[in-house]
Amino acid sequence: MKLLKRIGLALGVSSAMFAASQAHSQQVTAIDVLYCYPSFARFHEPLAQEFMKLHPEIKINFRAPAASYDEGHQVMLRNAVTNQLPDVYYSGYHLFGELVRKLEARGQTVPLDPLLKSETAGFSKTNFAPRLLALGQVDAKQYGLPFNASSPIMYVNADLVKGVGGDPKKMPTDWDGVIRLAGKIHSANKDNNGMSYDIHAWPDDWLFQGLVYQQGGTLVKPGTKKAGFDGAVGLRALQLSRRFITEGGMQMVDWDQSRQQFGAGKTGMFFSTPAQLKQVTDAVGGRFQFTTARFPLDNKAKGGVPTGGNAVMTFTKDPAKQKASWEFIKFVTSPQAQKIVVEMTGYLPTNQLAISPEYLGPFYDANPNFRTATTQIDKSLPWAGYPGGQSVRIWRAQRDVVGAVMRGEKTPEAALPELIKVTEDLME
Repeated sequence: MKLLKRIGLALGVSSAMFAASQAHSQQVTAIDVLYCYPSFARFHEPLAQEFMKLHPEIKINFRAPAASYDEGHQVMLRNAVTNQLPDVYYSGYHLFGELVRKLEARGQTVPLDPLLKSETAGFSKTNFAPRLLALGQVDAKQYGLPFNASSPIMYVNADLVKGVGGDPKKMPTDWDGVIRLAGKIHSANKDNNGMSYDIHAWPDDWLFQGLVYQQGGTLVKPGTKKAGFDGAVGLRALQLSRRFITEGGMQMVDWDQSRQQFGAGKTGMFFSTPAQLKQVTDAVGGRFQFTTARFPLDNKAKGGVPTGGNAVMTFTKDPAKQKASWEFIKFVTSPQAQKIVVEMTGYLPTNQLAISPEYLGPFYDANPNFRTATTQIDKSLPWAGYPGGQSVRIWRAQRDVVGAVMRGEKTPEAALPELIKVTEDLME
């Protein structure tokens, strides 16, 4: 009997040890992830689910998304002070350098260069074009990989354009032409908006930079803390902003309302990110003929468009979490994941393999509106930030000035010195 008891005890201990061993081998590593814009859950959530199917040993926990890139930046700076940074974060390109430099000074960054070198030879070159890979670099170090990329495009109600004698296949390529066409659309029916360019309500300065870059201008004079859009470039940007209202038949509403009005067939031309293409396409349905066109450039030789979107980065120095975070970063920037994102949104794929026939080629053939943004990659410029670490405050101050011009409270000529002053004061 004693022998049987000893055998039973031994078997119990052995079973417990086996169970513990199994539990250990299947231990799950959880990583916290923060992204911006709650509406982006439509692709972040499916990507996380797909990733966890492939990696059951890793659990993705999303923090409450930030309202915008600017708000996300502020959240990250506050979390850095309290040592509550997420393991993975998606930073808007215009604030990426600022975030890295601030957190690098605190010893809280994780360069990706060693992780990239641990991959197979040619991993970076095979997957990422140099121009896009550079969006995740600061001071010659790789701190993030490009996840989303976009450049502003023109959404076109082809029915309204044709109704005033325009050709949706040959849309204006400069802003004077856009405004003239928009004015005709509004004059034909006062209930319709000729155009929408929501610079006054945009949560960041992406559309403002668009008006500067399209002229061949710069945000900051190289090597200085001086605005690069003083003089004719800044004046033209403000004049256009006002003319959108007075000549283009634009209604000043927020960007969600603008998108809804376009989807309802009430706006001739709507300027926005291609990230909204899927939403707009679904909203339009078969209500009217809907096309897209390239962003207009006044300066065809030197003009360009800002590259919007974000880079994905990690901040954890825990070995297990860092390994898990790197697997997640590789996945969301892979051609498979980029195919999912593009088809759900309209973003440009950041992984160059994603454009191939194996992934997005058939989709672009069937959905030519989604291809438009890819045709202006050669005009893509970095979405820049300002030196001094005050990019968010600078845009908020600039937006007040631009909005006053659009409402007719200030003339462009009177507002330009104020615009330059609030910009340069906050760069000091």
